[in-house]
Amino acid sequence: MESTVQNQSPDAPAPRPDLRPAADAVLRLLDGVADGGLGEPTPCPDYAVRELLGHLVGLATTFRDAGLKRLGATTDTAPDSALPVLDPDWRTALPDRLAELGEVWAGSEAWEGTTRAGGVTLPAAVAGQVALNELIVHGWDLARATGQPYDPPEAGLRVSYAFLAATGDDDPMRGTIFGPAVPVAGDAPLLERVVGLSGRDPDWSPGTAA
Repeated sequence: MESTVQNQSPDAPAPRPDLRPAADAVLRLLDGVADGGLGEPTPCPDYAVRELLGHLVGLATTFRDAGLKRLGATTDTAPDSALPVLDPDWRTALPDRLAELGEVWAGSEAWEGTTRAGGVTLPAAVAGQVALNELIVHGWDLARATGQPYDPPEAGLRVSYAFLAATGDDDPMRGTIFGPAVPVAGDAPLLERVVGLSGRDPDWSPGTAA
């Protein structure tokens, strides 16, 4: 993950973005998730909606604790160690975790020093950008899977784009956190370019799922 920071251009966005607007964009989707639709496909091939929601709960918890430097089981477990399990109380737990995540990273202390996430030790500034990117991209996943409009913050999209664009094919995050980039037109909307860089097809819909 350190290669992402080393490869960023000098005019890359500030490394301490506000995660709260991106968390709020995900939060706005939750009322549109039907209980009967938890088994529907998502752009993440291994995840149905329930696993995607479980992953969102897990990543919000992981990066909250990473920001607090509260290291332990939540920060030391690899994200691909097992399929996420969605707890019955997710409609309460996920909003709480998203709010906590945003507030933790609103403090300058979260961005300082090193921390751990997914079992990897990394600069805290990188962890914060990973957290923002996860919110942006998985918010798109959830919106597409549930047929909802999605309006993540422009500032967050710019940070996410710079973060993803700085990762080459040999970056360790390719094949773990996200897959090979999908070509997207240079004049496409920024969200589509972010989605493509994350390894997703911006034209994905439930009807195209295998």
